[in-house]
Amino acid sequence: RALSPQPAVAVRCQEGQLAVTVSRDLFGTGRPVRAAELSLGTASCPPLAPNPAQAFVTFVAALHECGSTLQVTPDSLIYRTTLFYKPTRSSNPLIVRATPAEVPIECHYPRRSNVSSGAVRPTWAPFRSTLAAEERLQFSLRLMDDDWSKERLSNGFQLGDSLRFQADVTSEGHVPLRLFVDQCVATATPDRGSSPRYAFIDLGGCLVDSRAEDTGSAFVSPRPRPESLRFQVDAFKFAGDAGNLLYISCHLRVSPAAEAPNPWNKACSFSKASGLWAPLEGTAAICSCCDTGSCPFPG
Repeated sequence: RALSPQPAVAVRCQEGQLAVTVSRDLFGTGRPVRAAELSLGTASCPPLAPNPAQAFVTFVAALHECGSTLQVTPDSLIYRTTLFYKPTRSSNPLIVRATPAEVPIECHYPRRSNVSSGAVRPTWAPFRSTLAAEERLQFSLRLMDDDWSKERLSNGFQLGDSLRFQADVTSEGHVPLRLFVDQCVATATPDRGSSPRYAFIDLGGCLVDSRAEDTGSAFVSPRPRPESLRFQVDAFKFAGDAGNLLYISCHLRVSPAAEAPNPWNKACSFSKASGLWAPLEGTAAICSCCDTGSCPFPG
């Protein structure tokens, strides 16, 4: 169903094949997507040889190609496939400027008439709804009170206290998400790259401060919900620093909730009782890189 005279994705259902035309300005933001970031079907079929001067990328595939599926109903033959947008990784591993997206595509053909006489226009999930969901992802990081029931009104602490953090993401119309904290850095100034600098969460989800002696720092289990993550860190200050302020910045990231935790998507704390790293979710193997420092960093 076209949402505008020139939809971002147009589909033509032909007798033995379908043709998909994708606007390079897919999200209407003025920032074109790359042809290499687009593929058709689970077989990841590439587009036709793109012309950089054209404003569109085109796919042409036989109805049974590219991993498409067929459903037979009493009245119709329904071929289904998916257009995938998989953005390339940013040169800076700490930031994400685009999220993957999918457009389901269907071609309906009547069983009781000549197929070549004309195909039913396909229906598809418009990218406009995906764009709206992407724009409405809202991340937050809050200091919580002792029982985690509400946000802490004061940001003042004494050494020996515990800082209780809750990270959340909210969205409208998005697929279910699971939130992770890849890194948290404490600095004495608002510049997160300044010195002194202490990364108490690092390596894509390892709470390295929990490794220190005499600390109770840890991710808190269980999560309140997949899109929330709690962790506590013992209060500290920089040695030799006469100031009494700490600035904390964290890199928050989401993955589909249906995706199992893995070395890229993890929340690991060090258990002093067992002497091993323990994951909030998943198997202990996903935390093994926290000791070696060779964790694959999410992109």
